[in-house]
Amino acid sequence: MSKESKEFIQEMLKFFPSTYNSYEESVSRFGEVLETVIIEDIFMPEIIKLLREGENIKLIKNIFNYFEEVSNCGDSHLINIFSITVLEILVDDRDILDIAQKYIGPKTMGLFDEVIQGI
Repeated sequence: MSKESKEFIQEMLKFFPSTYNSYEESVSRFGEVLETVIIEDIFMPEIIKLLREGENIKLIKNIFNYFEEVSNCGDSHLINIFSITVLEILVDDRDILDIAQKYIGPKTMGLFDEVIQGI
């Protein structure tokens, strides 16, 4: 796991401190940090819930601003993990994608386009 991937996980834990126990359980269960499992099973349900509820706009904006930073980071490993977990999951639900598009920055939108073309 790259340094940037570790930072991504830590940043997501800051956005969703209530997921810390689930994160620890995952690491204990698998004996290591499995990035895709943690992002898909722990963080993405929280992001989708936020988008569905639409109540904490400040947090949503902060998360998507961070996603734009990730999209611009230049770490190919993190961008790949980000694309196959966060972006593909958002693409899978058209209603959620429609909501998310309000917050997606230009670089992240470019990655979305790549994901959509790859499907």
